[in-house]
Amino acid sequence: MASNLTQEELDERVAILRRFRALLEQQRTKFREYLKVLESQESKICEENTESILAHSELEAEIVKGIGSLQKVIVPMQELYNSRYATYNLSDVIPVSAIQKELASLQTQVLAQNEKNRNLLKTHMSQLKTQIQEFRNPYRSLASVYAQKTTGAGSRIQLDV
Repeated sequence: MASNLTQEELDERVAILRRFRALLEQQRTKFREYLKVLESQESKICEENTESILAHSELEAEIVKGIGSLQKVIVPMQELYNSRYATYNLSDVIPVSAIQKELASLQTQVLAQNEKNRNLLKTHMSQLKTQIQEFRNPYRSLASVYAQKTTGAGSRIQLDV
């Protein structure tokens, strides 16, 4: 079937495959970055460093947004790749199946780490709630030094003229 292809068609297919592979590699890089952030976030949760947790959460949101953007491009490119290469396989020239398998593995690791961080945060939040509930104000029963003291005398003045 390869002999029926013109050079222009072959070049187009190679360009599509290279672009698809480049997109998959970008997504793989983003997932690796995301996994590093999640692992770092886990240590910050254990240290109870709230500012770092917040910074990691913001960074995490940016990375997820980037992954989503890449996914929007990859899905149509994969459909194009699958429709064009159903009869002709260039995967020997530029392998993408290995990248796709690695992406699936990274996705699994990311989901597992994300779940682990979520559980750590839930545990930490429940501990904080318990501490707050157990907190007792030692000054609750004391009257404020700034409160007006009332005497037994009336507060009205009656003038007889």
